[in-house]
Amino acid sequence: MSVADSRRIVLLRHAKADWPQVNDHERPLAERGRKDAAEAGRRLVDTGIAMDLALCSTATRTRETWKLAVQEFPQRPKTVYEERIYEASPGELIAVLNETPDDVRNVLLVGHNPGVQGLAEVLSGSAESDARERLNRRGFPAAAYAVLSFGGSWKTLEPGVARLLDYWAPTD
Repeated sequence: MSVADSRRIVLLRHAKADWPQVNDHERPLAERGRKDAAEAGRRLVDTGIAMDLALCSTATRTRETWKLAVQEFPQRPKTVYEERIYEASPGELIAVLNETPDDVRNVLLVGHNPGVQGLAEVLSGSAESDARERLNRRGFPAAAYAVLSFGGSWKTLEPGVARLLDYWAPTD
């Protein structure tokens, strides 16, 4: 694959978490979160994007979201649980994505807000149809995802180089 080929980044925020008496990193999904995580997985399959790599925060709620979403996929991509995604800023998330090998075409990142929403906003220099309007209106609620596309090497990923192709969030 040439580095000039289009690449896709799917940013998935963890589904709704519960608030038991545990530290933030260990918070599990709520019942609603389990339902929404599976629905997000089904919706991601409908995009037709074959994920080559999943980068997932080590937090319990992101790992549970990914476990439920990926059950809907026809083929499970290689998954890397990455500590740096937890509480990461958009710049820190870009640094993680910059390390992606160039033979990987499509990456799914399962993370947290405000980093995931900030990353979608900072990367997307342009947008398809009403995707940006929907993102701006809804924000990035639990289990929402954004699909972005850019050309070039992962090392060249930086603010403004991507196009926001799609955005989805569960209904309240």
